[in-house]
Amino acid sequence: MNALKHFLGTGFYSGLIPKAPGTAGSTVAVFIIFGIIYAQVYPWLLLFLILTSLISFWVTPYFEQEFGNDPELMVIDEWAGQSMTFIVISFTGNLQTDIIILLTGFIFFRIFDILKPLGINKLQNLEGWFGILADDLLAGLYALICLKTLIFTWPNLFGMT
Repeated sequence: MNALKHFLGTGFYSGLIPKAPGTAGSTVAVFIIFGIIYAQVYPWLLLFLILTSLISFWVTPYFEQEFGNDPELMVIDEWAGQSMTFIVISFTGNLQTDIIILLTGFIFFRIFDILKPLGINKLQNLEGWFGILADDLLAGLYALICLKTLIFTWPNLFGMT
């Protein structure tokens, strides 16, 4: 069972990348999200958010026991946060536009996840699974707000008119 927790918690082992495991994990999540939007099964994005959040809750005790408090190699929480970024984004069906939206959302999420402004850092300091997951979900929410605002304010940046 621990092997499964390790596999899922590390985001299919993407969290084992020695430099920037959170970015590596978020990158893998964006590819999964791309698959969901490309297949146009948008409800699966909500399912992905819920599932990754539940998995994060499930694997956190194992990771904290084995690797200490909020270990970097556990990136399933980044998957949940990254999916939060796109939860209510309207994709266009145009591959080029949708890739630009995904890259922009990815960048916004990584900025908020790394810098941890606006209360994100306070959430991360909470103990256990809630703190580990909540900071990424809030980073994803801030990234969503920025992305949605950018799309609404400057749709031409994304090839939308």
